[in-house]
Amino acid sequence: MADTQAAEPAVPEDEKQPRSVRVVLLALMITMMLAMLDNMIVGTAMPTIVGDLGGLEHLAWVVTAYTLATAASTPVWGKLGDMYGRKGAFMTSIVIFLIGSALSGMAQDMSQLIGFRAVQGLGAGGLMVGVMAIIGDLIPPRERGKYQGMMAGVMALAMIGGPLVGGTITDNWGWRWSFYINLPLGVVALTAISAVLHLPKKRAKARIDYLGVALLTVGITSIVLVTTWGGTEYAWTSARIMELIGIGVTSLIGFVFWQTKAAEPVVPLHIFRSRNFTLMSVIGFITGFVMFGATLYLPLYQQSVQGASATNSGLLLLPMLGAMLVTSMVAGRVTTNSGRYYVFPVVGSVLMVVGLYLLSLMDTGTSRFTSGVFMAVVGLGMGCLMQITMLVAQNSVEMKDMGVASSSTTLFRTLGSSFGVAIMGALFNHRVQDVMAERGGAAGAKMTEQSAQLDAASLAKLPDALREAYQHAVSSGTHSAFLLGSVVAVVALVAAVFVKEVPLKGAGPKAQDEESAAAPSAMAEAV
Repeated sequence: MADTQAAEPAVPEDEKQPRSVRVVLLALMITMMLAMLDNMIVGTAMPTIVGDLGGLEHLAWVVTAYTLATAASTPVWGKLGDMYGRKGAFMTSIVIFLIGSALSGMAQDMSQLIGFRAVQGLGAGGLMVGVMAIIGDLIPPRERGKYQGMMAGVMALAMIGGPLVGGTITDNWGWRWSFYINLPLGVVALTAISAVLHLPKKRAKARIDYLGVALLTVGITSIVLVTTWGGTEYAWTSARIMELIGIGVTSLIGFVFWQTKAAEPVVPLHIFRSRNFTLMSVIGFITGFVMFGATLYLPLYQQSVQGASATNSGLLLLPMLGAMLVTSMVAGRVTTNSGRYYVFPVVGSVLMVVGLYLLSLMDTGTSRFTSGVFMAVVGLGMGCLMQITMLVAQNSVEMKDMGVASSSTTLFRTLGSSFGVAIMGALFNHRVQDVMAERGGAAGAKMTEQSAQLDAASLAKLPDALREAYQHAVSSGTHSAFLLGSVVAVVALVAAVFVKEVPLKGAGPKAQDEESAAAPSAMAEAV
């Protein structure tokens, strides 16, 4: 801060800092967009990538390598920010992500692409954590609600725009630009953060907890592999899955034990002594479980049963994403003005349970309007939960633990999404195959033997009888998946009921105008 003041003595600090904070927030939103948009853009380009590089049998690893590296590195980035300074850790993660993006775009075969995606994932683990932790440093919790709508908007834009942007880039520029597009956006974010964000550097005397990092990495990797391979690559009861479960459980137990002994633990267990933090971790896990399951199987239902195109199925998610955006903005404003938030986790969980149950009632005759209303109910629930969970989690810890609090909450949501996609997927596939065998006979059973998800081209080639059987099968599969999601969401409701409303730190509405300029500067200096 002192260097900045010396360089620009003519600009009063109270005039300069709010403008600086706005620039930093814009850069943080760009970085958040990078983190969320990447997988959705790349997913659209996958068929073209396989056609160019070959290696269809390794296709799943393009996503799995990225997911594994992201999940395993997330808590490490949070801890590095707490120990050595938020700005340096965040910028390093962006640079690694951009290097991985550039290398992925230059890959010459599937093995190279998988390896480079892992590098990209290592950087991606620090992007979302860095965004949340820096916002936690700059903006007091009481004021942070105002920025929820901005973050929810970025999230909605990524979910809607990802497939559209990915398809447009792949068709017009080639699949390699699905990765290269990250570079100019990343450079803009890096430049703005480097020039405007001024947080004091930290130097921790304690060394990094390498054993804790190793145990956590092995544990998380095993869990993600179990949820990725279980029921697809290997049977749930196979020796490989059992081995991974054993390795994962043993590693995580060892990790928890070691965290009680380590001088500078990767995840300080004392943060879980806060009831609110623990409950928000549970709610975040359930929200990830539900959200990613819904966004995966709703487009499949819309394409297979309601006859939507791949592009339109993305746009048909607008009722859910729009409701999520509006509710998040309202929740943020109310939280900022009143300092109260207990009602949002409770109401959000109730809406999520009800919305998922309504989605489970959809069948082959459900109209797009009706399904849109059901999706809007789910979106209203998610909007109450998405940012409030992070806000309350950060408010439940001391400033020195802001990074690990942000990374732990992000990690639980990531693990929830892995479990959601895997468990809802296993249930969906099992149900589709059963119904196809019942309605389509031997031909139906053979058709879904390899995969329960058919693309639009394969569906169009089916005889009318088999197509109708498949539509009933997909409808039955989504019924089972969403009914499971509704049951799981009850856990979030139970957790929300036990949340204790602790006053948020920061200015109230009366002092808002006076403190909106001074709070970011004061927080930045206090870090």
